[in-house]
Amino acid sequence: MELSPVCSEDISSYGGILKSDAAHRKRKISKDVELDIESLYKAVPQLSKVFRITDKIGEGTFSSVYLGEAQMHDGRREMFALKHLIPTSHPTRIAAELQCLTLAGGRENVMGVTYCFRKEDHVVIVMPYMEHQAIVDIIGSLSYEEVRLYIYHLLKALKHIHQFGIIHRDIKPNNFLYNRKLRTYALVDFGLAQGTADSQIELLKDLSGLRRVPRPVFGERNLNSCTPAPPTSKHAPLKTESLKAKKTEDAASYKHTSSNRALVSVRTSSSSQKPQRAPQQGLTCNCYLTDRVCNVCLARKQQVAPRAGTPGFRAPEVLTKCPNQGTAIDVWSAGVILLSLLSGRYPFFKASDDLIALAQIMTIRGSRETIQAAKTFGKAVVCSRELPRQDLRTLCETLRGQRSSADVTMVPEAGGETSAARRNTDQDETPTRWPNGPQLDTHKGEVSETRPEHHKHSGSSKAPTNQSSPLESKVADDQKGWDRVPDEAFDLLDLLLDLDPSTRITAAEALQHPLFKDL
Repeated sequence: MELSPVCSEDISSYGGILKSDAAHRKRKISKDVELDIESLYKAVPQLSKVFRITDKIGEGTFSSVYLGEAQMHDGRREMFALKHLIPTSHPTRIAAELQCLTLAGGRENVMGVTYCFRKEDHVVIVMPYMEHQAIVDIIGSLSYEEVRLYIYHLLKALKHIHQFGIIHRDIKPNNFLYNRKLRTYALVDFGLAQGTADSQIELLKDLSGLRRVPRPVFGERNLNSCTPAPPTSKHAPLKTESLKAKKTEDAASYKHTSSNRALVSVRTSSSSQKPQRAPQQGLTCNCYLTDRVCNVCLARKQQVAPRAGTPGFRAPEVLTKCPNQGTAIDVWSAGVILLSLLSGRYPFFKASDDLIALAQIMTIRGSRETIQAAKTFGKAVVCSRELPRQDLRTLCETLRGQRSSADVTMVPEAGGETSAARRNTDQDETPTRWPNGPQLDTHKGEVSETRPEHHKHSGSSKAPTNQSSPLESKVADDQKGWDRVPDEAFDLLDLLLDLDPSTRITAAEALQHPLFKDL
C-alpha cells in the first residue's frame, strides 16, 4: 500500500527528536535498543514495510523516539523520526497532538507531521528528522548573536501556535531544536499541549473535560477572611479574580527553627471556588500568611490545577496552582531559556519541588515582587525573609565570569532605597546549589563565583578537558560578542520574566522589541 504525506508541502526542515544527533552516528546500538526496535516492529507491523529503524534516539515519560530510514518514490533515501506513544495515552490526547501538528506545524519554526501509523492501542507519529545540537553541549560556545537569533525564532514559533490558541506547556531547549550549521529551528512535542478558550484546535478543548475538575478547598474564603477585588489586565487578562487578603498573623513575628534557607508557603484565595461545606462554628485558621501549616489547613482537600511541564521552566502561576493558565506560561519558559543562554548556565533553575522552585525564582526576581504578583491571581505567598530583586545584567555577567560576585547589585526598591550587594560571611549559612546551574544562595540572594561541575552528556562520551584560565575565557567570550550585549537584551529578559501573567509580554509583542529591530 502506498502512503502519501499528510500535506504536499515540503516540511523536511521542521521535524524533531528529543536527543542530539551525535550519538546515533558514532555508537553501536545496545542490545536493549535492539529489543525495543524489535518490539516496535511487532506492535506496528506496517512500519517494517516502509522504514528501516536504525536507532532509538530519545525517550520521555509518554513516548519513545526512533530513527528510521525510508526510500522515497523518486529513489531518494530520507531519514525520519518515529515517535511511539505509550499505549496508555488517551485517544483524545493523541488526536489533539496530531491536530496541533497538522494545523499549526510545517511552518514558522513549528514541527510538522508526515505520516501516522496505528495498530490497536499503538500509535506512531512520523516526522521528518532534523539534525540538531543539544544546547547543553554547545552553550559554552554560543555567540551572543546566535542566542539572539535563537530566542527570536523561538518567539516566532510561540506567536504562531498562540494564534491557534495552543498552549505548549513544555517549552525548553530540548523541545526547540537548533541546527547550528543550517541555522534552522523547530518547535516539537505537543504531547502536553492545552487549548485556550478560543482555541482553533477543537480537540484541545475536549481535553479540558478529561482532566479532573478542581476540587474546592474546604472553607478557603471563610477561614482566610478574603474579599474579592477587581483584576487588572494588560495583554491577556486572566479570569481569576484578584483578591486582597486580610493579614491575620504577622509573618515576621514567627520564630524560625532554621536559618539556612528561605521558607516559602502558598495559600489559595480564589473567590471562584465555593466551600464544599460550611465550616464548623468558631473554626478558624491560625496559619494564614505564615510559613507553617495548621491542622485546619491540613484537613482541606488540595486544589487541583494544571502543572504539566518540566521543572525549572514552570511559571509562578503554575507553581502556585493557579487554576486559570494561558499562553503566558510559554512566554515565561522562553524567558528562563534566555536567562540560561545569557548567563551561560543550563539548566538555570533546578528544584526538587514547586516551593523550592518558587524560592529560587524569588532569589532572582525578589520576594516582595513575587508576593505582590501572586495576589493578582488569588494566591497568598509568604517568605520567611525578604529577598531583593537582582539586576539581570549584573547577574548574567557575574555567572559568565565577566565580573566579580562582589559587584552584584540589587535593583532599587520602590521607596528608592537600594539594597547593597552583600557577601555571605556566616560560616553556618550554606548557599543552595543545584547541578549544572547557577550557585545561588536562596537565603540571601547572592551569587557564588563557583562554576558548576561538568557532567557527561548522552551524546558525548568524552568529558571536557579545557583548562583555560578565567582571563582566556573572558577573551574568548569577548570575541563572541559577550562584551557587547546591549541593554535591550536584558530589558526583554525582564519583560519575559514578568511575575504577573496578566502583564507579561506576549510572544507577538516580544517580536516587536527593539532587540530585534533589524530582523
